[in-house]
Amino acid sequence: MKQVVQNYKSGELALLDVPAPACKPGGVLVRTGYSLISTGTEMMKVSEASMSMIGKARSRPDQVAKVMQSVATNGLAATYRKVTSKLDSYTPLGYSLSGVVVEVGAGIDDVAVGDVVACAGNEHALHSELNWVPKNLYARVPAGLEPRHAAFGTVGSIAMQGLRRGEPQLGDLALVIGLGLIGQLVVQLLVASGVRVVGVDPDPSRCELAERLGALTCAHPGSGTVDNAVVELSGGHGVDQVYLAAGGASNDPVELAARLARDRGRVVDIGKISLNLPWNAYYEKELDVRFSRSYGPGRYDPEYELEGRDYPIGYVRWTERRNIECFLDLAARDKLDVEPLITHTADFSTAVETYKSLQDGELKAVAVLFQYPAGPEGEAGPVVSSVAPPAALSTRATPRGRLRVGFVGAGNYASSMLLPHLVTHDRVALSEVVTTSALSGANAKRKFGFAKATTDLDALLADESVDTVFVVTRHSSHAELTRRALLAGKAVFVEKPLALSEKELRGIVEAIEESGNSRLQVGFNRRFAPLLNEAKVQFGPRLGPASVRYLVNAGRLESTSWYNQAGSEGSRFAGEGGHFIDTVSWFLGSDPISVYATATPGNDDLQVLLRYADGSTAAISYVTSGSTSFQKETLEVLADGKVLKFDDFARASVYGKKRWASSRIPKGRDKGQKAEIEAFVTALTTGVAMPIGVESLVSTTLATLAVNRSLETGAPVRLEPKEVLG
Repeated sequence: MKQVVQNYKSGELALLDVPAPACKPGGVLVRTGYSLISTGTEMMKVSEASMSMIGKARSRPDQVAKVMQSVATNGLAATYRKVTSKLDSYTPLGYSLSGVVVEVGAGIDDVAVGDVVACAGNEHALHSELNWVPKNLYARVPAGLEPRHAAFGTVGSIAMQGLRRGEPQLGDLALVIGLGLIGQLVVQLLVASGVRVVGVDPDPSRCELAERLGALTCAHPGSGTVDNAVVELSGGHGVDQVYLAAGGASNDPVELAARLARDRGRVVDIGKISLNLPWNAYYEKELDVRFSRSYGPGRYDPEYELEGRDYPIGYVRWTERRNIECFLDLAARDKLDVEPLITHTADFSTAVETYKSLQDGELKAVAVLFQYPAGPEGEAGPVVSSVAPPAALSTRATPRGRLRVGFVGAGNYASSMLLPHLVTHDRVALSEVVTTSALSGANAKRKFGFAKATTDLDALLADESVDTVFVVTRHSSHAELTRRALLAGKAVFVEKPLALSEKELRGIVEAIEESGNSRLQVGFNRRFAPLLNEAKVQFGPRLGPASVRYLVNAGRLESTSWYNQAGSEGSRFAGEGGHFIDTVSWFLGSDPISVYATATPGNDDLQVLLRYADGSTAAISYVTSGSTSFQKETLEVLADGKVLKFDDFARASVYGKKRWASSRIPKGRDKGQKAEIEAFVTALTTGVAMPIGVESLVSTTLATLAVNRSLETGAPVRLEPKEVLG
């Protein structure tokens, strides 16, 4: 299928062949009929992509701060790989469309195949022939509403949420600053609500359009026309609300808002605009400044948007889905009219040319629609989901002795930390990549030369030419994907964690026993780090028990991180803690026999005590309350009159009869991914033992899971891996 994409590094726009998305549970597969170009938000993104790297940095200082923090935590080399991988990828465009449901996922009963729906979301309502859309991001289109008008549902909900934040009342006077697409919709919604409206915009054609749609007076902001109208209409008091629907770096809109608002009026920011508020003007009128967040309540909440958990209407009257439904209802009942906003309708095949015309200023538009070709007659059920490689990316022949690798998942970690080591490996051929997002697969195929990109996992597991599968997906899917791949006879490399419950772990062990296939590795990469291995050699053999202290300064997550979804993805320690337990066990040469854990309120900071059969103990402090300016990992091992100190993969020291200190690593922190991949490939191609035995993988996973049980019971948990291994 075709999809509009942009490379954020080069600014290149393309109409790309990508795999069709799979129809997952909790959503529907929609064949797009019309999608809407947001001439404000989207064109801003397109323009940013065309900037130099310095220009991009200036436009996104928030992202620059994240990069600098990553350098401090992960080193320059790892950060460079991560950033360049993310920048040099195709990103999707679009977030508002209408189309026809062609397949219904499990758990969906409010629409059926053939229904027309309006869809929202910059990950689900893309300029693409097919989109998978979760339940709370689509709405059935009312009878009588044209599909081309229904494509405005998302931008309509943005305008509507702005109104709800402004709380207009019958008879109020409102000022709309910026009469682009969102501003024109705000005008109509206000008029429909019985509000008198004035507006400003430097474009006289947009002012004229807004007046045709119900505004009383609209003019250039510097003309004084609207100022005079506000005095006359309000009796000199000023407007009740100001809606900022403009964009750009100018501070003029917020200054105009202060000048024309009444005492204790409301100023609602809908657009992305400079907000250097003039303190005196806002203080003296005690203006109420409010932000309007996108489509409404539910936006950016993964439980609402991805898992379909609606908010009770008695507590949240207007969610983003209900806002879309309300807008569609108003349009269907002719309470507002979007037809005059449509400046141009372009065939989807001309998408790239259309964007360039908008960017160059040749096409001046309020709203532009893409019209898509109709799907196959009588279309229903699953669609073809794979894409063969283009001629320019011919597949290299795979000689005997090389691993034919399939990847499930191709996110940032896979693209920056694993695939770069595989793509140049002379004993590896990248055969197939499976992703839930069509564009992720297309990016991986383009950058790493996979022979095929698809959204069909079953086909990958059934493909006898693929002998090795990498599972690099979200935590909740690891165990089941690993189990299925082992039963399919594949060697498996799965990123941590191996499992999120003992039941899942037993399922993997049973799959190994049933298939006789124990070719399994978990991505515990730290034991392969070159500097840590050198430090272990310098520490030398150990005679007596050891005391280990491992400080993990994990830091706080952003609120939007999927790591916070403990209900579905497990606790943060369950996802990451295996790294540190495995590192300690590898260093001590045995697996733990018991686990005790305690934590601060909310389990933000964990103290995990491990006991080993030879009397050794390890205390792992996994904390989120520390400073980001301090290193992430600090490991200390004390035994036999010696001390090893290991500082975040950058420096190591051993104190004993003789002192040894490493030189500081100049090119970043090597956490062992390359050596880990090499060990895995060597084991599979030569027949030697897997780098980490199954019993150790099971023990580490049990110890990680036991942390939560110990927190719940307040008691130590004795580990019995043999009960799982049978």
